[in-house]
Amino acid sequence: MSDSGKANDLLAQIPKHKGLPPVHLWHPDFCGNIDMRIARDGTWFYLGTPIGRKAMVRLFSTIMRRDGDDYFLVTPVEKVGIRVDDAPFVAVALQVLGSGQAQVLRFTSNVEDQVEAGPQNPLRVETDPVTQEPSPYILMRTNLEALIHRNVFYQLVDLAVPRMIDDQEWLGVWSNGEFYPIGRPC
Repeated sequence: MSDSGKANDLLAQIPKHKGLPPVHLWHPDFCGNIDMRIARDGTWFYLGTPIGRKAMVRLFSTIMRRDGDDYFLVTPVEKVGIRVDDAPFVAVALQVLGSGQAQVLRFTSNVEDQVEAGPQNPLRVETDPVTQEPSPYILMRTNLEALIHRNVFYQLVDLAVPRMIDDQEWLGVWSNGEFYPIGRPC
């Protein structure tokens, strides 16, 4: 079957659910990889061409699962591998509720998922050892993260407050009673 036929078959197999489908309960046979890729900027590609329909990207995103280091689109009867350049989602908007330690940070992804940073959806920042460039992430769904867009990260930097951690000063943000270090002061 062609890759375009596989994509259409996947769409037809997605059961109608309110909310996200229970992909963690589905364990179909692996059917191989398809030519689908999610770029670092959150653009989805199929057969090398960007998928322009947001509704289709949203639909595919609802059946995504990560097993180990590999990403899959999963239905009750089929599991196909896809490539993800960095993280499968991008956090494109931030809403700040409250202030100080009572502050809540609500992130919206490029596929319109919303999560609040906290124990169930922690923030983390990876720093490139060569360039020292930060790559911030938030957990959006089980085992699936969003890269925090640069503009949203600048908002976090504006919200950052100092705190001592293991006798070292860090800048970070509060959300849902948790402190998330985002960098060291200069």
